[in-house]
Amino acid sequence: MNRRLVLLLALIALACALPFMLANYRVFQLTLALVYAIALLGLNMLTGYNGQISLGHGAFYAIGAYTAAILMDKAGMHYALTVPIAGLVCGIAGFLFGLPALRLEGLYLSLATFALGVVMPQLLKYKALEHWTGGAMGITIDKPNPPDWLLAAGVELSQDQWLYFVVLAWLLLLFWLGANLLDGRIGRAMVAIRDQPIAARAMGVDTARVKTMTFGVSALYTGIAGALGAIVVQFVAPDSFSVFLSITLLVGIVVGGLASIPGAIYGALFIQFVPNLADQISKAAPWAIYGVMLIVFMVLMPGGVAGLVRAALARFHR
Repeated sequence: MNRRLVLLLALIALACALPFMLANYRVFQLTLALVYAIALLGLNMLTGYNGQISLGHGAFYAIGAYTAAILMDKAGMHYALTVPIAGLVCGIAGFLFGLPALRLEGLYLSLATFALGVVMPQLLKYKALEHWTGGAMGITIDKPNPPDWLLAAGVELSQDQWLYFVVLAWLLLLFWLGANLLDGRIGRAMVAIRDQPIAARAMGVDTARVKTMTFGVSALYTGIAGALGAIVVQFVAPDSFSVFLSITLLVGIVVGGLASIPGAIYGALFIQFVPNLADQISKAAPWAIYGVMLIVFMVLMPGGVAGLVRAALARFHR
């Protein structure tokens, strides 16, 4: 059997065992890290693989979260059905945003997406939408219980453990789909547009179609992450989706490793646990500690954690 496949199966087995080895709060934290990993993979497709810089992906995360919360709160829809719907809504929104964004590149595109991230919290507070969004107070939803068929089978899981496995299943599915997409013809076209756009057009790559499709798929992934995050946290509010969230996601893909699928996992662990670690080190100035840690990561690992892991594995094989 392939060595990489064995390692992957071992990591999946470890991930499945973790909820039974940790307290519920740690399981909750790990679940959020998995949610962020899905969002980071979506953003990495856009920025790492296709070269389009986005400072507004927190807006798509918010759309996904609010779509799930509104469907559960107002329509009484089962939480499992809200996740693909949220992804579809965000995919369409990302595709439509990607159409005018075709005229923009580099810093101009990043500023346009930054504006989207700034506008979204204010839009969610807009009085005309308050009936649906809950205004500044947001929406509270119930945390799902494990299904009855699990109890009938004699498997007892807490709510946090069950949601961990739900999010893990979504992560494995989306990472598998993402790996197949990026390893195929479309993935090669995305990288070609990032590295040599003129040469890509000369070789017959429809750059406009690939760019808008990438934006749509990236937003779809982020929207699914937002929906799962809302279900896990049980609450959505406009101030939870400020532009700082978009910047945090960008930090995650850079620290984890640009154009790297495993980098999404590393980046998610960083943005989930390093701020907590900084807060434990210094209650007075946690963000100063966080900034120092970020600088250390960038100096020691300019290619991100994924780059360091690749270099270590290459040396081990040699």
